[in-house]
Amino acid sequence: MTQIEPFTIDIAQSELDELTARLEHTRWPDELPGVGWSYGTALGYVRDLAGHWRDGFDWRAQEARLNELPQFTTRIDGQTIHFVHVRSPEPDALPLILTHGWPSTFADFAAMVGPLTNPRAHGGDPADAFDVVIPSVPGFAFSGPTTETGWDCQRVAAAWAELMRRLGYDRYGVQGSDFGALVTPRLARSQPDRVVGMHLNAVPTMPQVDPSEMDDLSAEEREYFAGMDQWEEVSGYAVVQSTRPQTLAYALSDSPVGQLAWYGDWYAAHGTKVGDLSPDRILTNVSLFWFTRTGGSAIRLYKESAAAWAEQPERSEVPTGLTFFKGENGVRRFAEREYRVTHWTHHDAGGHFAALEVPELLAGDIRTFFREVR
Repeated sequence: MTQIEPFTIDIAQSELDELTARLEHTRWPDELPGVGWSYGTALGYVRDLAGHWRDGFDWRAQEARLNELPQFTTRIDGQTIHFVHVRSPEPDALPLILTHGWPSTFADFAAMVGPLTNPRAHGGDPADAFDVVIPSVPGFAFSGPTTETGWDCQRVAAAWAELMRRLGYDRYGVQGSDFGALVTPRLARSQPDRVVGMHLNAVPTMPQVDPSEMDDLSAEEREYFAGMDQWEEVSGYAVVQSTRPQTLAYALSDSPVGQLAWYGDWYAAHGTKVGDLSPDRILTNVSLFWFTRTGGSAIRLYKESAAAWAEQPERSEVPTGLTFFKGENGVRRFAEREYRVTHWTHHDAGGHFAALEVPELLAGDIRTFFREVR
């Protein structure tokens, strides 16, 4: 079955009413004095955000905003796939598939769609136009839940290749961030004759470095590895999700504040790595997981993909652009062992969730990279 059906977000009012009731009856934990974020998501932060979710956040406005984007569903490999598909008014636009990570959704890219598909209307060069495809990863939001094991990054990449074939695209670009930066290289490696370029705003794998090479690192490169060491302090969520996702799923599925706190630890606890995220943008993603009951199924991606994290894949010859936003970095000479790097940039703004924080900056970097490979 290859049928593609139009899709419109329409959350029942009863779902909104139930959410409000649950938020009103939250049973709050205590908190040790003076610990800040060092023990996990700070109580004051969650209280404030939950209060806004209950009394100030307008889901219907966000629903209408997202429904301005043409959305569709189809079935691929036995799984529902939800996606945004916006064709450019420019006849020579390059197809581009954008892949989100966790705890993100397709909504992260909403502000980038106009500048990417219609640069002429946004003060840009029409030669930079894209046809944009933004799928929801299986298990996430309207592509979820998954109904069987095995939906790892490689299988998601295979589904994306079929989606692009189904849409009639035999030549296209790929872009990914966070977990999307693990899916996207697999798509590029599997479709080297179709993927014209790969843009990532993350280094998706830890480089294998000989101890002798550590003596030759620059100050910037040493800073990168120091940051990787600090990752151990905040990586507990990934350990849980890659080993015991079902255990955590009960809390994510039953408590909206529990879900908010779990996501909030990654959205806001890391300071310069995350930057200044709009509460409404955070709550849009949290609401999408809540209303679709996919908080538990989305984290299964970690369990399914964990076995491949330590793999060192073959080098990809697809032209690759790597860009880093505030608080993140990479080592180019090590990245070049895995990718044919033709574009390497740093930005002093944004952070890990660049599509939410600085969409215009990320869109501009994507345009610059693909200008050379169209």
